Amino acid sequence: MQIVQIVLFAILSGISFYFFYKRGSFIYRNINLGRKDESYTDNPSERLKTMLLVAFGQKKMFQNWIPAVLHLFLYLAFVVTQIELIEIFIDGFSGQHRFLFHLVEDTFLEVLYYIVISSIEILSVLAFVATFAFLARRNLLKIPRFVKSELNGWPRLDANIILIAEIYLLLCIFSMNGADVALQLQKGLNDYGFAISSNIIGPALQGLPTGALVVIERLGWWGHIIGVLALLVYITYSKHLHIMLAFPNTYFSRLEPKGEIKNMPEITKEVKSMLDPNLAFAAAPEGEAAPRRFGAKDVNDLSWKNLLDAYSCTECGRCTDACPANGTGKLLSPRKIMMDTRDRLDEVGKNIDTHGPDFVDNKALLGDYISVEELRACTTCNACVQECPINISPLDIIVQLRRYLIMEESNSPEEWNMMFGNIENNGAPWKFSPDDRFKWAEEVK
Repeated sequence: MQIVQIVLFAILSGISFYFFYKRGSFIYRNINLGRKDESYTDNPSERLKTMLLVAFGQKKMFQNWIPAVLHLFLYLAFVVTQIELIEIFIDGFSGQHRFLFHLVEDTFLEVLYYIVISSIEILSVLAFVATFAFLARRNLLKIPRFVKSELNGWPRLDANIILIAEIYLLLCIFSMNGADVALQLQKGLNDYGFAISSNIIGPALQGLPTGALVVIERLGWWGHIIGVLALLVYITYSKHLHIMLAFPNTYFSRLEPKGEIKNMPEITKEVKSMLDPNLAFAAAPEGEAAPRRFGAKDVNDLSWKNLLDAYSCTECGRCTDACPANGTGKLLSPRKIMMDTRDRLDEVGKNIDTHGPDFVDNKALLGDYISVEELRACTTCNACVQECPINISPLDIIVQLRRYLIMEESNSPEEWNMMFGNIENNGAPWKFSPDDRFKWAEEVK
């Protein structure tokens, strides 16, 4: 039986890792379709600090305590459970049973094993509670940010699937551990010292026939590892990809003040050339290509960081919940901006795989996914950026799309055009000439 287990385990693991790698390569390639941007690679010490605080430390989650504590239960359970998962993988590839336990048995490390494995069970119970709470928040309490229109269909189903899968995995863990403890108790052997299974589940199952306990333990073991391998592939198609991408995404956070909007180098160069006659008539440096377009129309006009943001989005809706435009009934939803960017990027990637890199589908992020009305509703207040638990910036994408509308298509409201004209003619957004700018002071003498 050992050789059968090893072969079957190796086959299932190989299939899972292959599809995980294939989908991961697809995502990595898609992110690199974006523009090069070196502004996210400076100051590594500050970036590491940001990642540790925001991704590992869950710092921004605690702006809202109830979901933060529930999420912390799931987060800690996920991290610590990986230790038991290591033992399962060792057992799977070696054909052993509780390899790590027997490795440290009768040594000073045996106590450490008891502490770790008991911590896993306690955190698993807390995660069990948190999972039901999250299901209730989404489906019974219907928290407003979880019932927005952009979540209709697959996004809402995806969120429920992962929560139900979490319950399934926890049930597998406790059936595996409980039956294992019961078998040990029947034999009069050491029962591994589980906090929950050794004191509650194992004794409750001890009276079952040995054969039934073996079946329950094996079903729990195989059920858990098959579930883990399936989820490994599933999360690459799900919003839960943030489990992996939250860490690089927070590392590459923008370090400048949130209110600072980046200038476009192409525009800065044009302005300088108009102000300096020497630059105006100077030849462009050899090898320097003219800008393809000003602003962004499609996903490949955005930076690689914008695309990493899109794949990292958790769809939690905190950005949309904080958006003043959305709160007043306008069409804009920052969460939808990120979801649309990811969906369009997936579509572009599939077109490349199917038809080649030169294929044109006559579609774009702007227009086919995100409307002009959504973009104009944004007040650039940065509330969405402030609220995001992993430092995603929907605003950066919105600004780039609006820049394309104005500079490439001259598509802006009449009020904006008046302001642009005043800036061009008067050097300020107001209609007064520079000579009249201080006349107001004469009235207060």
